[in-house]
Amino acid sequence: MPTYYLKTPLTTEDVSKLRVGDTVYISGVIVSARDSAHKRMLEYVERGEKLPVDLKGGVIYHAGPVARKRDGGWEIISMGPTTSARMEAFQADVIEKLGVKLVVGKGGMGKRTAEAMRKHIAAYAIFTGGAGVLAAKAIKRVVDVHWLDLGIAEAMWVLEVENFGPLTVMIDSTGRNYYDELREEARAKVPEILSSIEWLH
Repeated sequence: MPTYYLKTPLTTEDVSKLRVGDTVYISGVIVSARDSAHKRMLEYVERGEKLPVDLKGGVIYHAGPVARKRDGGWEIISMGPTTSARMEAFQADVIEKLGVKLVVGKGGMGKRTAEAMRKHIAAYAIFTGGAGVLAAKAIKRVVDVHWLDLGIAEAMWVLEVENFGPLTVMIDSTGRNYYDELREEARAKVPEILSSIEWLH
């Protein structure tokens, strides 16, 4: 499987070549957002207000950091991914309305998100769960932080990263969803498993 080193902001060309199973490393600026931040983003859109950061061609990381204040700024100690399914209710709209090109998290996303990625040329990739310190090593600095009223974990962190990864593509811009394929394979095997159990009895 190919490995890609991409820089933000991502272009349609960058994302359209990615396929399920590819490895990606990101350099540039990424933004962290969990469910509260996603909800607020869409509230801004509904009100016609400008977001504090431009997400066109952007990368959203489903994560909240362990962070501490240091020398008048912030230091990220650890920043592992959170479960992406929590953002399923918002993600398709965020992709469509804000121009996000890559979403990073863990555990996969659903059909509505996959369809939005197909329609708007975006992709979803996973970062290894439990590797928060590895993620923090790729973070060169905190550019800014918005919406701290939501709490440190739920705030929107704007991060400068270098070779953030390895990320593995799980939904590509053709709408192919690796997790859906796994579920279908598992369902197809159920009759075979049941007949094996019956045979044993």
